[in-house]
Amino acid sequence: MKKLAVIALGGNALLREGQEGTIDQQEQNTTDTLENLVFLLKEGYNLVITHGNGPQVGNILMRNEAGEQVYGIPRMPVDICVADSQGGIGYMIERMLRNVLNKHKIEKEVVTLVTMVEVNREDPAFDNPTKRIGQIYSQEEAEKLESEKGWVFKEEVKQADGWRRVVPSPRPIRISNEKVIESLAKQGIIVIASGGGGIPVYLDEKQDVRPAEVVIDKDLASGLLAARIGADEYYILTDVPYVYLDYKKKNQRMIEFLNYRDTLKYLEEGQFSEGSMRPKIRACLQFIEQGGTKSVITEATMLEDKKYGTKITMEYED
Repeated sequence: MKKLAVIALGGNALLREGQEGTIDQQEQNTTDTLENLVFLLKEGYNLVITHGNGPQVGNILMRNEAGEQVYGIPRMPVDICVADSQGGIGYMIERMLRNVLNKHKIEKEVVTLVTMVEVNREDPAFDNPTKRIGQIYSQEEAEKLESEKGWVFKEEVKQADGWRRVVPSPRPIRISNEKVIESLAKQGIIVIASGGGGIPVYLDEKQDVRPAEVVIDKDLASGLLAARIGADEYYILTDVPYVYLDYKKKNQRMIEFLNYRDTLKYLEEGQFSEGSMRPKIRACLQFIEQGGTKSVITEATMLEDKKYGTKITMEYED
């Protein structure tokens, strides 16, 4: 049996710090990242690829806002903006991947699935919106939008008199079409799915699918997908080669191997910050809890050299 791996591409896989975000830049970054997955295919892995969408969906939201303000074009809700980003980014990854496969003479089909991800409408996160989205407004503009649309705003610490909309970030509980994704992947088709944490939806009292004005953490959604499709391994590709304890302190130290128990202890001790490594660690633990064999957090270019990367398993590897 071939191993099945879910690969979560971090934001720097598509857009690097300091770049403008042109399509040429994003396509080159994507190609460079995908080149690092070739060795997994040559080792016989089946792959599912997920991705972030932070800068891209942010730009979509701001285009929506500008279109309404300047031209009176009705702005679209968060779920539609996420769907737009999934389609565009998925297309880009698929096209770049097909070119990488062609370069290496690897015959594989690739398919992109626009993926809904279900959340629980009773999740406590709905009572505590924290995820900042869209453009920065003045206090006067924010108060007007709050009155007109019922949006929630928080002050932007990086800009005086700046206010930004915040939305909930509930935990994902189910991946749409997970059986289809599993079936395609186990047939050897490379599947691109659950981009940006997935299009956020919930089920109402009639079990009808309804949109949710929320943002789902992409690493948690990817880890859930990996568990639900029976993946053996879950990789999070980010901008650092390892997980570090006491990060940016004098006694900072790199960790290559972690077991579930120690990782949970470090998480509870506050070793990992919420805006950086903490969601990734939670996603890895979730995957291991639900039967996954190994989670790996590393930088894309380090992936092939297996001595790099932090590996999290239920027990320490031999």
